Amino acid sequence: MVLQPILDLASICSHKGVKNAILSPGSRCAPITLAFARHPDIKTRTISDERSAAFIALGMAQQLEQPVVLVCTSGSAAYNYAPAIAEAYFQQIPLIVITADRPPEWIDQWDGQTIRQTEIYGKHVKGFFQFPDDFGHPDKVWHANRILNEAINLSIQFPVGPVHINIPLREPFYPEKEESFDYSKPVRIIEALDAEPKLSEESKERLAEALSGFKRVIIVPGQQKPNAAILNALDELARKEKVLIVADTISNLQSEATINFHDHFVGNGNLNEVLKPDLILTFGKSIISKNLKTFLRNSKLEHWHIQAGGYIPDTFQGLTKTIQCQVLDLLNLMNETLKCDSSFVASWKKLELKVRENIDNILGNAEFGEYQAIFTCLKAIPAKSKIHLANSMAVRYVNFLGKREQEIFCNRGTSGIDGSSSTAVGCALTTEDFVTLITGDMAFFYDRNAFWHNYPISNVRIILLNNHAGGIFRLIEGPAKQPELEEYFETSQKLDGKSLANEFGFDYQLALDAESLNIGLQDFYSKSTVPKILEIQSESPKNAEILKWVKFKINELF
Repeated sequence: MVLQPILDLASICSHKGVKNAILSPGSRCAPITLAFARHPDIKTRTISDERSAAFIALGMAQQLEQPVVLVCTSGSAAYNYAPAIAEAYFQQIPLIVITADRPPEWIDQWDGQTIRQTEIYGKHVKGFFQFPDDFGHPDKVWHANRILNEAINLSIQFPVGPVHINIPLREPFYPEKEESFDYSKPVRIIEALDAEPKLSEESKERLAEALSGFKRVIIVPGQQKPNAAILNALDELARKEKVLIVADTISNLQSEATINFHDHFVGNGNLNEVLKPDLILTFGKSIISKNLKTFLRNSKLEHWHIQAGGYIPDTFQGLTKTIQCQVLDLLNLMNETLKCDSSFVASWKKLELKVRENIDNILGNAEFGEYQAIFTCLKAIPAKSKIHLANSMAVRYVNFLGKREQEIFCNRGTSGIDGSSSTAVGCALTTEDFVTLITGDMAFFYDRNAFWHNYPISNVRIILLNNHAGGIFRLIEGPAKQPELEEYFETSQKLDGKSLANEFGFDYQLALDAESLNIGLQDFYSKSTVPKILEIQSESPKNAEILKWVKFKINELF
């Protein structure tokens, strides 16, 4: 029964540096599962819930910066991968998605666990590959090898992302007891070598000439991994006042030289003219700040984006130039050629300093709620901890609070609440550092199966903001005014983290006020054999009032 091309699938992955696979139980996928599970150089884990499994794989690939394999059985199991695959596509995270399938003659014949899996993920994968349904002819074996090489190569070529390999399989699925798996047979490896795009001398001259016409340049780095070389280059530009750098927390490029509190003053109508740049320069992916996004769109400015290749969105509706090069190449060129309007830089820095000098005092005088609690928690998180932020209010609170030392992760590819916990778990499986998940109750309970597995994740720390509702809808003008707010938008719920902690054997602390929060934080980052949950319970209407009060007090500064 042993199918050599299926074994070769695992071998080729291993040869190409793929060392981790997340498998979900199933019968149709048994040959693929066993091929990976028995391979000596691939670490496999089994996660029963395919939706969680896919986000866990995403969290691992995001941290490792190398592809992780996903394997599931046929039918609806494959559809459960979809949210994480879409997230991986837009966040540019490499996944090798392998789905078992019925052979083609049994599609649409009312056979069990059978759906139409051809191109099931549509345009949210970099490529779809249909495996041969038999290996009786040598050309079929050759084609299987060709498909595997092409798929893996595509996943790691810029921009990296998920690929889908669909494998039709016929019974029998399981080997006999005496059958052995031989991974020693040579496999053909097709190597793909990428050349880094470089600016030609002619391009440098043209860009230098174009840059000389701008005096109020703003750089907005989007979501990305930390990069010390880029951060140093940005800091040098900022110190010399060549440009202004405005950095959201998910850019992982915040420093003392960057503008980090912009969410508190950008978009204030009285300040728009003094803050308005004449050129936006971006690299990386999305930003969080709606105020900044709206301000830059309304400014009707030229926008240049730096990216080595691939699709480039027109986020601010003013894209005029795409520059295919490494980010450092252009930053170095800007350092040589740019001269900035010092009054423009001073206007931004003055506002930044006002917020930075006063926000501690303002939050210290605020009533206890989510905002003050996150402010307190962030001070307690070790510098080496990795912080995973759920969408909705968790990521926004952290973005309001300025520079972070820790590496920040958030699923901003699709910005959904699904999978935040699973992504953090995936990260925790790759590192011994603390992984801190800051999450709201809706995202947390929605993804509870993130913890339904048998693997140790004692380095996980969960800060759970439980206001028993989707509190962000009280801050959005539309739903906040509707009589159906609580039932149909907030979706109030009565769950608490203690029950989940008991179910999975986690340590648990409850905070209802500043005193109990400080008590809960005292030993939160001491080493333990199990994860820890610190649940901060509050009321959704009160949190909305506190946020509005803080905004009012900050606006008084201007």
